[in-house]
This record gives sequence, C-alpha cells and structure tokens, in this order.
Amino acid sequence: QVQVMESGGGLVQAGESLTLSCVVSGSRFTIHGAGWYRQPPGKQPELVAWISRNGTTDYAASVKGRFSISRDNAKNTVLLQMNSLNAEDTADYYCTIGAFIGTDYYPSSRWGQGTQVTVSS
Repeated sequence: QVQVMESGGGLVQAGESLTLSCVVSGSRFTIHGAGWYRQPPGKQPELVAWISRNGTTDYAASVKGRFSISRDNAKNTVLLQMNSLNAEDTADYYCTIGAFIGTDYYPSSRWGQGTQVTVSS
C-alpha cells in the first residue's frame, strides 16, 4: 500500500521561504510522477506543483516563479521549495504520486496527513 508522509510546514512571516518534504513508501517511486496540493481554510483544494518521473515540472499560476518542485529518487522524496511566501499561501499542503501525461497531472494515491503552512503578514 502506497503511503506518503509530508513534513516541513510551520509558521513563517511574509517574504520568507520554506521547504516541504514528502517521503513515499510502498511503491516503486521512480516510475511515478508526483504533485503537491494545498487547501486553504474553508476553500477548495488546488494543485500547485507537479513533476514527472523524468523531472519535467509545471506549476499553478498562483505559485509559478516562487515555488519549485524537485525529486530525489535515491531518497524516495519529493520536495517543494516555497519562496516569497505571502498570506495567500497559508494552507494545508499534501503530496501525491501519479502520472504526468503531457502537461496534465493525474494523481493515483491518496493524500497523506498533510503539513500546515501559516504565513503571517
């Protein structure tokens, strides 16, 4: 059974940076793409960044230029580097594994428990 475990969230001030980590277990990580979702309080979830098994990346317009997704296959880990954080980035962040087909991402795993990011202004 595939499991994902997010970590790295916390409380930061606007303009600061934070890196989230997602460790994947129970599956051959290298054959999967991966994606990060976030859900602000009281709002719908949003796919913010995704990466193919080969390292191709794409981002939601709301985070493009500020966030960077990467993967470390040796550690079965997906990272999300978040820079220039603002209050609108406050949310619970979740990672998944899935398929990156063309420019679209299709998750195939359930979210983990998530990690909370709070940005104060």
